[in-house]
Amino acid sequence: MHQIERITECKIDKICSLTLLTILLTCSAFKAQIKIYKGNSNYSSDVLFTIKDHKVYSKNSIYSSDVLLTLDSKNVYRGNSNYSSDILFNIDDNKAYKGRSNYSSDLMFTVNQGKIYRGASNYSSDILANRNNLKVYRKNSNYSSDILYRYTEELTFIEFMAIWHLFNYLY
Repeated sequence: MHQIERITECKIDKICSLTLLTILLTCSAFKAQIKIYKGNSNYSSDVLFTIKDHKVYSKNSIYSSDVLLTLDSKNVYRGNSNYSSDILFNIDDNKAYKGRSNYSSDLMFTVNQGKIYRGASNYSSDILANRNNLKVYRKNSNYSSDILYRYTEELTFIEFMAIWHLFNYLY
């Protein structure tokens, strides 16, 4: 009798594990896209970028030909690349450095408490933008007229920095 119970428990464990794995794979396959909208807009015509699977796409596209940036845990690459020669900037300790550098002379931005500062500064006069409630505002403002762009879901730090870079580069 005990052996039948063990076999039944084993089968149930395998079925539960297989079901859980199927659910996890399905959820990851349908991971939501993050949309970045111009200003405070909700219109599809105002989508600036789409983020999906560690890639930033132009507008509403998710075609490989429209990949603007590729992201990993610390690097932002040009286009659909992951070659070290295509690293635009890297992230280290809430700071963005040009290319693969970590020299202070190559420091582009520092983010501290939701504010983006020029270089290594933490002076209020060097605040370029701030983020609050899925929105990025001009300088130190929180006025709706100063919303540069908004996003539909919380961004990882590297996604946030990649969008900030693209927004400044393209707009």
